[in-house]
Amino acid sequence: MNHLLTIAEVRLVYKTKIKPSERLKIKSSKDAYEIFIENWDPDSIEHREEFQLLLLNRSNSVLGIFPVSKGGLSGTVTDVRLIYQAAIKANASGIIVCHNHPSGNLNPSESDTKITQKIKEAGNLMDIQLLDHLILTMDGSYYSFADNGLL
Repeated sequence: MNHLLTIAEVRLVYKTKIKPSERLKIKSSKDAYEIFIENWDPDSIEHREEFQLLLLNRSNSVLGIFPVSKGGLSGTVTDVRLIYQAAIKANASGIIVCHNHPSGNLNPSESDTKITQKIKEAGNLMDIQLLDHLILTMDGSYYSFADNGLL
């Protein structure tokens, strides 16, 4: 009997449409917030929780944004492997993660703190630094883990 082996093929391709000199630069949590909020769907920010990723090079210039997950009103599943799959594919040196709280409460939950630590630890192993974790709300405010000393 002949057994055929099927080999899964994975291709990692990164193509940029923006010249390096035209990339936005992150100098503060406010810069990251403005990029995230500009790219967030305003029709869903108060209705469903989403998790997004900002990919950065060594000079903190933006390589891109990656939508990690969309969930329900009170949570979303965040797979750390998907975060670092995107970071490696983009050849990122640093990342900033972000999610929204449809409730309008800016305070990080216990699960927010745990996933932040998990993302940070995984990044340490791969030498991809977690620079910040932002929480957005519909009223235009945000919470920064870095600004509050939680990274």
